[in-house]
Amino acid sequence: MSDLVIPAPPLPTVPTSTGGRFPVRRVFCVGRNYAAHAREMGHDPDREPPFFFTKPADAVVVDGADTPYPSVTERLEHEVELVVAIGTGGADIAVADAIGHVWGYTVGLDLTRRDLQAEAKRLGRPWDTAKGFDASAPVGILVLAADVEPTAGSIDLRVNGDLRQSGDLADQIWSVAETVAELSRFVALAPGDLLMTGTPDGVGVLERGDVLQGAIAGVGSVRTRIV
Repeated sequence: MSDLVIPAPPLPTVPTSTGGRFPVRRVFCVGRNYAAHAREMGHDPDREPPFFFTKPADAVVVDGADTPYPSVTERLEHEVELVVAIGTGGADIAVADAIGHVWGYTVGLDLTRRDLQAEAKRLGRPWDTAKGFDASAPVGILVLAADVEPTAGSIDLRVNGDLRQSGDLADQIWSVAETVAELSRFVALAPGDLLMTGTPDGVGVLERGDVLQGAIAGVGSVRTRIV
């Protein structure tokens, strides 16, 4: 007999290329990891170490499901990203060892209430409601790390068939290994953690009815419709 006072919430999971499901523990995101996007947002990429923020695990949208337009915003924006899935945990991981902690990769969308984020920045407040809202992280199918090496290759996003974002993974300021190692200095990573690794420039506004299709060469794609 369970001693839980309420039913346990369902465990968010992401589909994988193996046919199984990957359980999601936490979602971390690194900000401004492409130089052009950093400049687009008004920052100097040569002076900034990586910084991190989070989304709740149940913010993930999977299996091509629709994404509801969030409340309390008039400026929802898209950011297409390479997503890293952690399979082996650890703290203070060395850069040389970091890829060995990765289970796989997929394509994700970091959806942002940009107006709320701008107001939070102006007031010196946290970004939580701007980044970590319900259904703010659509992701695609995870592919095994052993099958891909996403250090270079195109990353793009189309909205209603029109190209909005286009970049190359080689343009990342911090590599996957460096980002995983740096994050592990702040938190002990654990199996089930996801890490969204930043977006190229070209972020833009979304409207209800928009269909988003993100793709990364050799990794896969993610698709969702804003409703």
